[in-house]
Amino acid sequence: MQITGMLHGARLLHFVGFPATEVLGPAASEEDIKALIDKYGLVFIKPVFKGGIGKKGKAGLLGRASDLKTALAEKERLYFAEHQVGHVKAKANGVTFEAGVPAKHEVYFSISDSTRFRAPTMTLTHMGGMDIEELDKTQVATVPFDPLTGLKAFVVANALTEIGAPKEIISPLVQQLPKLWELFHDFGMTTLELNPIRMREDKKGRLTPVACDFKCGFDRDDPRWLRLGLPPHLFAADYSDFEQEINTLRTHQGQSDVYVINDKGTVLAPTFGGGANSLVTEMLGDDAIISSDFGGNPPYEKMKEVARICFKHWLKQANVLFIIGGKSNNTDIFETLRAMADALREHFSQHGPTPLYVVVGRGGPNLVRGMGALRDTCDALGLPYRLFGFDSDMSEVIQFARKINAWMKDGGREQVAARLGIQAPAAA
Repeated sequence: MQITGMLHGARLLHFVGFPATEVLGPAASEEDIKALIDKYGLVFIKPVFKGGIGKKGKAGLLGRASDLKTALAEKERLYFAEHQVGHVKAKANGVTFEAGVPAKHEVYFSISDSTRFRAPTMTLTHMGGMDIEELDKTQVATVPFDPLTGLKAFVVANALTEIGAPKEIISPLVQQLPKLWELFHDFGMTTLELNPIRMREDKKGRLTPVACDFKCGFDRDDPRWLRLGLPPHLFAADYSDFEQEINTLRTHQGQSDVYVINDKGTVLAPTFGGGANSLVTEMLGDDAIISSDFGGNPPYEKMKEVARICFKHWLKQANVLFIIGGKSNNTDIFETLRAMADALREHFSQHGPTPLYVVVGRGGPNLVRGMGALRDTCDALGLPYRLFGFDSDMSEVIQFARKINAWMKDGGREQVAARLGIQAPAAA
């Protein structure tokens, strides 16, 4: 759940009074664009991508213009630009026009929750405007601080002094950067990054830090982000009907994190827990339809609705329904599996049976009752199944699901269909 760019970033920074460059959105008129150019002399044109995807500048997805004709040409080039980093692909839907900020100094700043220090951690360097990984470690300050006291001015001052930052930028940064802790802490963020912050000089030679790019990530299960009034569509990974439906179920209790990996896959794997999700996604590869994390002790009603949406979109093409997660500490396994069993029964009742093999691997409170409820449903529907408890190795359970998927592709689907008394529809 991320926001990138100044279109929304400038508004968020306004909450805490941190200076930001002037920004126009995709709906800006030609008169507005020309007025921005006349005022600042230079504008940058940047594509607006859903979610976070990096290295746009290196890919040539950054335009600059000092006249209206060039600005409109860059708008046409970038409005629906496509960008790929690794396996992640994104398509823009609009552009922003951002005022140029002349400056001699550029600064990188971020706050994140550090697993190394077990504390919020500030990363700061006066060599901004570039990938921080490319800098020498002596030029970068990484400083954990106490969340109870927050990011104090002396923490910023000491960090800048230790890395040898120019003296003229220290005082303005010490005045402004602590404001960003308010934004990070008060609205449930997990990361906040400004790169670059450009040190703009006024007529009297005084410097003011101005944010020229923005990135942040939220803990969406922390309800404080709702106070920002952000549009819900910002947090869908894609525009697919499935992901949009799942995203409407976000609540303070229970995750609904989902991403379509392969819409032609044959293993539907509702997963519980981030660690399980990583392992399942890696081992199933292209066989997996979705990558998901539905943990966090979801109540019965929410879990049933999540399962209903998953089944509606993907069950017809799936060979294996693979319900997998680690050993839970607080998730009620009975409520989770009972909800999924009821959703499965209702799906068969409304849409008819489909050849399916159910594989479950879980641990946690009320495990036996939960597996009993799912077993009874599979028996009633005539579906083959295999249940693995808390003492099973997760990687071996995943390998079993892969073998079942291979068997289903090699004639097993037809055998299950014959058992159900139907003709097997072709898997996707």
